[in-house]
Amino acid sequence: MKYFTIFASRNNIDDLGERIANVFAGDHKIEKNGSDYIVQTNSLFKKRKMAIRVLTEDTNPDYFASNIPGMMGFYDRIAFADENRKGLVLTQISVFNTVVALEADKELDAGQIQLCMALLSGMEGIGFLQDGTLLDSDGQVIVYPDGTSGPADFSPRACTNKVMGPEVKSEEGERRKRASIAYIRERNIPHLETLPELPPAADCLWKSEEDIARRAVALLIVIQYACDVAQGGDLAASKDFVTEMLRKFGVERHLTDNERELLQDENPAGQAAVNIAWQYEAYWALIWALGLVESLDFPDRICDCDYAIQVVSECDSFEEFYRKTAMRSREEIMDEADKIYRLHWACVNNRINGQEAPAGMNESIVVERRRGLFWMIGRFDEAWDDISMDT
Repeated sequence: MKYFTIFASRNNIDDLGERIANVFAGDHKIEKNGSDYIVQTNSLFKKRKMAIRVLTEDTNPDYFASNIPGMMGFYDRIAFADENRKGLVLTQISVFNTVVALEADKELDAGQIQLCMALLSGMEGIGFLQDGTLLDSDGQVIVYPDGTSGPADFSPRACTNKVMGPEVKSEEGERRKRASIAYIRERNIPHLETLPELPPAADCLWKSEEDIARRAVALLIVIQYACDVAQGGDLAASKDFVTEMLRKFGVERHLTDNERELLQDENPAGQAAVNIAWQYEAYWALIWALGLVESLDFPDRICDCDYAIQVVSECDSFEEFYRKTAMRSREEIMDEADKIYRLHWACVNNRINGQEAPAGMNESIVVERRRGLFWMIGRFDEAWDDISMDT
């Protein structure tokens, strides 16, 4: 193939030139022409050239007005083996606002394909192959042209501009951002000045204290089953116990689609169970907001799982658990959400550049803590399983 296209949802492309330089540095000469680039090998023989064309919704509105609906129509007509994945794909396409089209003068060789994949990862985009195959940012197939699902653990990624419109600045948001950056600088962690502010607390769609409490209890209970699945335990006995506990606390309807699927699957997937087991960290953020944990410490070590279980297991009913809660202020929760948002960017930035997460952070802890905090504040009013992890 001679063509490889990256679609993405990004607030801006200010860092794109640097990312291209990082990917092609050393063995290539890079020439910039407006917003486009020409990349050519430095070798004397077998020279290879690649044109990189950059389009955004701001600079090329006509392209997006005509091509994005066409792309949605193309994938909508495909008979996906997994209808849920089809919905996720169509959602992702609907929020694209950036295209990076790579065109080689000859068929892409293995080395060039590897470079394309590195740029795809750096942009956190979706790769489009000429036959219609879609790749996730890690190069794993999302879906094949015949509708067969690939191995990618895919969820849509949308920038704030596409979900909330252009960034709206506020005195509160700026103050919170400055405080978070000061916290991050003290620990010598990289940060991005242009990462948007979070909205003022009054503009968010907050979950109620009772909804947070019920989500916490339901999540903790299903995590126990997920751990048994991941560790190869007695699933029949575990499912019976979990089902009874959900009934006892009256939180069955507060399960998410992913949690119900895990419980209902006769042969639950190990990775799906591991993903839910990691949500101990999201649960920890919930019970912190409910006043049951003293502080959210730096995300470099896992939460106290024994205590996490105890705060629910020592209660005989949801009502007893709920009486123990004392909701923290919205301002305090927003402060933590803003901080984890910027720490997540630092983790992603280091990962993209082949480095460990800074200051000993565990990115899985950061991601799940962000899930819990962002779900509570209702930043985009997203479902628990669909919390946007844009950075």
